[in-house]
This record gives sequence, structure tokens and C-alpha cells, in this order.
Amino acid sequence: MAEPKAFLFDLDGVIVDTAHFHYQAWRRLANEKLGFDISEAFNESLKGVSRTESLDRILAHGNVTLDAATKDAYATLKNDWYVELINKMIPDDILPGVTEFLEKTRSAGIKIGLGSVSKNAKPILERIGILNAFDAIIDGTKITKGKPDPEVFLKGAQELGVSPEECVVFEDAVAGIEAGQRAGMKTVGIGQPEILTKADIVLANLNNLQPADLQKALFQP
Repeated sequence: MAEPKAFLFDLDGVIVDTAHFHYQAWRRLANEKLGFDISEAFNESLKGVSRTESLDRILAHGNVTLDAATKDAYATLKNDWYVELINKMIPDDILPGVTEFLEKTRSAGIKIGLGSVSKNAKPILERIGILNAFDAIIDGTKITKGKPDPEVFLKGAQELGVSPEECVVFEDAVAGIEAGQRAGMKTVGIGQPEILTKADIVLANLNNLQPADLQKALFQP
């Protein structure tokens, strides 16, 4: 029977829930600098999307046009506000079942990687105390293309020394599921089945999950 050699995790919405921090920072930018508001429902469309593309979507949403220099300045300002918020994170911010599942994965001899477009991934993992749980960290500082491009996950497999077919991707965003599939990997959606329709399987969270469960669900012929 085939078996997984590596698990690749997205950060936001899988390891920790930082979506509300992103929303607070983007909404503040929209309110204070762009002259309109954004809803939590709209913020869902920014999940798994790079900072630059997120700003482009917000500007289109508000029908606002900016020059390149102003866009860069606003993206930096949003990130500064976001970093202020994540600097208050503690281990209690880790989502249910994550720490236990990482320990079980390590015990099963499966390699662990992070595949996130966030440039703040390492500081967040340090804040919540699980940086050393990862054998490879591919974040926004190591990639040139955001999801749904598969670059982040292909680089993860490469750093871990495994083939894409031996990897399982854990994602909460549609763009991330597509990236995993385009990389030739199995995908586990974390969230709602009606949204993550293309994932191989969908779970509410990682609570009480066993690595062997995924081997049976994803790798049995």
C-alpha cells in the first residue's frame, strides 16, 4: 500500500486562525485610507491570497485606483498593523488538535512542512511555540508566485526530499486546495465541505485525527 511521506500545512486557518487579524488590518486600511468598508464575507475571498493581490481585490471592490508607489506603501502599512496584532499571539491561539496531530505525525515518521504565502510565518510559529515542529518552512520570502500556483508546495516537497505524490496538503482555502492539486498532491480541506468542494477529503479541524486515518482515506488503491 502506498503511504504518505510528508504533510504540508498552510498556516492561516489550519495551524492558527489569523484571518480575523488580517481582516482587522485590511478593514482599518479601507476605512482610514480608502474611504469605504469591507465585510467579513468579502474578507473570505482574500483567504490564501498574497498581500499584493489582496490589496488589488480590495481596490477593485471599492472602485479605487492607486499608483504603484501608493499601493506599495499601503500594503506595507497594512502589514505593520497586522504584525502589531500577531505579536500578541500565544500558544493558546493554536487551533484545536494541531499540536497533538503534529506529534503523532512525527511519531509516525512522516516529515512536516509549512507551505504559506505569509511572510510572517516564522514569527507566528515562534510566538506560538511550534517553530521546531517543522522540517521545512516555505513562506512568502521563498516564493515568487502565490496560490493557486503550486510553487509553495513543490518547493516544500523538494526541501523535504520527497516526491509530490507522497505529500498531503492541509488547506482551508480554495486557492490552496487548487495549488496542492496542481502540485500533484493529495489534499485535505480544513473547513466547510460546501466551500472546499475539490479537496480529496474535508475535516472541520485536526482534532482526534490519526495519520493512519489519512493513509486509509487517501492512499488505499
